Amino acid sequence: MLSCAASEVRKLAGDCEHKDEQANEEEQSKLMCGIVGYIGAKPVLDVVVNGLRKLEYRGYDSAGIAILEDQRVKVLKSVGRLSNLEDKLASNTLNGHLAIGHTRWATHGKPSDENSHPHQDCSGRFAIVHNGIVENYLPLREELLAAGHQFSSETDTEVVAHLIEEMYNGDLLKTMVAVGQRIRGAYSLVVICKDHPDEFIAMRKSSPLIVGLGDGENFVASDIPAVLEYTRDIYVLDDGEMAMIRRDGVECFTLDGDPVEKEVYKVTWDAVSAERGGYDHFMMKEIHEQPKAIRDTLTGRLDETAGQVKLPELKLSTQEINEIDRIHIVACGTSWHAGLVGKSMLEKMTRIPVEVDIASEYRYRDVLHTSNTLVIVISQSGETADTLAALRDCKKKGLRVLAITNVVGSSVAREADDVLITWAGPEIAVASTKAYTTQLIALCLLSIYFAQVKGLMSSDDAHDWVTQLANLPQLAEQVLDTAPQLEKFAADWVHAEDTFFIGRGLDFSVALEGSLKLKEISYIHAEAYAAGELKHGTLALITDGVPVIAIATQPHLYEKTLSNIKEVKARGAFVLGITWVGNQDLAHSVDEVIYLPQQCAELSPVLTVIPLQLLAYYAAVARGNDVDKPRNLAKSVTVE
Repeated sequence: MLSCAASEVRKLAGDCEHKDEQANEEEQSKLMCGIVGYIGAKPVLDVVVNGLRKLEYRGYDSAGIAILEDQRVKVLKSVGRLSNLEDKLASNTLNGHLAIGHTRWATHGKPSDENSHPHQDCSGRFAIVHNGIVENYLPLREELLAAGHQFSSETDTEVVAHLIEEMYNGDLLKTMVAVGQRIRGAYSLVVICKDHPDEFIAMRKSSPLIVGLGDGENFVASDIPAVLEYTRDIYVLDDGEMAMIRRDGVECFTLDGDPVEKEVYKVTWDAVSAERGGYDHFMMKEIHEQPKAIRDTLTGRLDETAGQVKLPELKLSTQEINEIDRIHIVACGTSWHAGLVGKSMLEKMTRIPVEVDIASEYRYRDVLHTSNTLVIVISQSGETADTLAALRDCKKKGLRVLAITNVVGSSVAREADDVLITWAGPEIAVASTKAYTTQLIALCLLSIYFAQVKGLMSSDDAHDWVTQLANLPQLAEQVLDTAPQLEKFAADWVHAEDTFFIGRGLDFSVALEGSLKLKEISYIHAEAYAAGELKHGTLALITDGVPVIAIATQPHLYEKTLSNIKEVKARGAFVLGITWVGNQDLAHSVDEVIYLPQQCAELSPVLTVIPLQLLAYYAAVARGNDVDKPRNLAKSVTVE
């Protein structure tokens, strides 16, 4: 029997193509799940399910709960959306004072009832929810099978449940310390045990986890919105920490079991900001929040009287800034696109050479750097696994790291030498919008600040930049008025199979972001090309009626871009042009035009991206897609 079980493990390994640990890491590269736990006097299932509802953007192919009732751990779970679990709960009378829940986004084991969390051991004594990966799950599974354990799922998580059972010594905290020493990977875990009805354990290694502090009740969750309805007092567990959570208090420890003193983080944003606020989707709400997010990111950083940018949060000295001889920008996805715009700004204003790398590539290549290289990492969540790993690699090499992130207290924010917070507020929709525009603002502020410190910007130029930045929120509000025109355009070509975005210079960088938005939520194949590259192959794909979005906001490149637009029109493309107000010339060469308020070329990406976001949104709605939760995607990539 054990021999058959071992062969089953080897078959599973072959099926998943986990030939080594690195392959396992890459297979898990997009895993993102939501965790909620509660102990207290409130209706426990209501609290946990409500928390899961706030976190469903983190994963939505299955959900489950485990509740401690009458000294028994009872588990109920279901494949599909959280509503499926709620339907099951409606016909059950589960009751208790302690429960944990999970909403899953699968990579390890297909979506199914069996693979849904929570997972249990053979005895049913323990239940566990897990976000992340167990890199060494295969040898552990084979070891546990040989010891007689029976598995009911394909997941790496179930290995941990059986390992807890195998190592349990009556002391839950000491057991979890021992278990933590056996498992490798990036994970957050929450464990309940029927022998410990008044406490449960939460532990974190390279995957976010917070503890909500209440009066006679306490919470645990992957993210703050899950508990914000009940408390504003939070412990943010640092990497390599765990917590023993009881009704009357929370004790924190290192993963070695040593006590840790934690500071309470006070949440200042309102619970309503994590809800849709009257919009049909979070994405549309967040698109419309961009003027405010831009304004908030600028607040306290512009001295309009003196015409200066002030970044008091930076610890970089004048000498250190002057000694920077190259800059590496490292990010993923939308943040990488922001970095491409940042490269142009930094090089133009500071005259420092800038490289922009995708984090998952940067950390695995032999990067050339000097002792005066500055690394800028960009991450909305501050928990993006590849970006965080790149940050840590750079720190080991002695490089200075500056982080741009939206989340105070995130891993990236804590571990970087300097931090610029983008005050975008919670971003719930999977497709990032206001995070991108505020990242652009942060990069512009940094470019101006460095130029001022280096003496490369005149007083008049600095005043002009500050004035234009201060006007951006109002201009962004004007761009939102293009929504009806974009809704009509999206409806006209909603059945298109391919769409192309073209532009030059900064317009090409924005085109990359526009194409990403369209493909990730509408599922229309979309590609972005530097307009000057059309003759090198892309024109072969342009046929009658193919939609092309042509961005032409850079005056010094306008004539060249116009020539490229005429090339695609000559091959039958249906062209939507985006340019500045007053440029009536473009209307003669395209089918429709979106006009943007006039702004300096360097800041145009902040405005140009908004109609591209709206276009993607309306295309997704017209195609009947789930805008906030596109298939196969999750909000943040918090493990490798």
